Amino acid sequence: MTAHQRHVTKEKKRETTIRKPHLRGRGPHFPLLDTIVQYEFEPGYVAFTMPSPKRLRVQVGSMTVADTTKALVFYESDHLPVYYFPIGDVREEFLLPSKTTTEDPFKGVATHYSLNTGITLVEDGAWRYLDPVKGCPPISDYMSFTWSKMGHWFEEDEEIFVHARDPFRRVDCLPSSRRVQVILDGEQVADSRRGVFLFETGHPVRHYLPISDTRLDMFAPSRYISRCPYKGISNYYHVTTSKKRHENLVWYYPEPVHEAERIKGLVCFHHELVDKILVDGVEIPKEATAASDGYF
Repeated sequence: MTAHQRHVTKEKKRETTIRKPHLRGRGPHFPLLDTIVQYEFEPGYVAFTMPSPKRLRVQVGSMTVADTTKALVFYESDHLPVYYFPIGDVREEFLLPSKTTTEDPFKGVATHYSLNTGITLVEDGAWRYLDPVKGCPPISDYMSFTWSKMGHWFEEDEEIFVHARDPFRRVDCLPSSRRVQVILDGEQVADSRRGVFLFETGHPVRHYLPISDTRLDMFAPSRYISRCPYKGISNYYHVTTSKKRHENLVWYYPEPVHEAERIKGLVCFHHELVDKILVDGVEIPKEATAASDGYF
């Protein structure tokens, strides 16, 4: 091999180690994150936005008050993500100026608005930062809404609940033949090799089991329901052992969203509130969550 041939071969090898521009967004390298700037007065605290290509809609009653394909997802340290809508895609005729203002050191002074659709009045249901502080992403031409005060939120034609979905969060529902045993008040209340393990970013693994593999005779239906942005609407059971009644200890999703279809109808025990859960005979350590001390 000549010197020239060795040089060409070396250059080709070097080229193969350089990530192609169209692949830069894949894997752990994410270009947007390289642009994030920390606040000078609070090192380590960050806020940034990402465009959302989904069609997003907000309803008050049956009236749509915002409808866009150009929303931003606003990320901020220690906060859940928030959708911001271009003001041009908000039904401004429904907006009523409010005397309410709030101040945030990382975003500035928020001007609040009520919404009046002619049928429904929602006090202080929306806000806008007309003059964001230095370091805040440019959101002056955008508006957001108080989630709980709105009637319905949709991504495309699917209703979503609780808060904006986080593109950085992943939910994997994987069938597993590993043996799962649940112990409550010293009694085995579930024993299954037909579970689905749910892995959700930032959360403990949840073990969803066929109800036929549980002590169904201990169950009683609950009227309580909860909602999850990534799984849908869940129903609950109380569980009564020989020692006590445990309120809303078990939940299930009768009609989960598509991404969680594999857990449809399966039941899950609050790991935080049972004695222990064993997987293949090994006790799974409990992780601290909002439910660790009960939250009903």
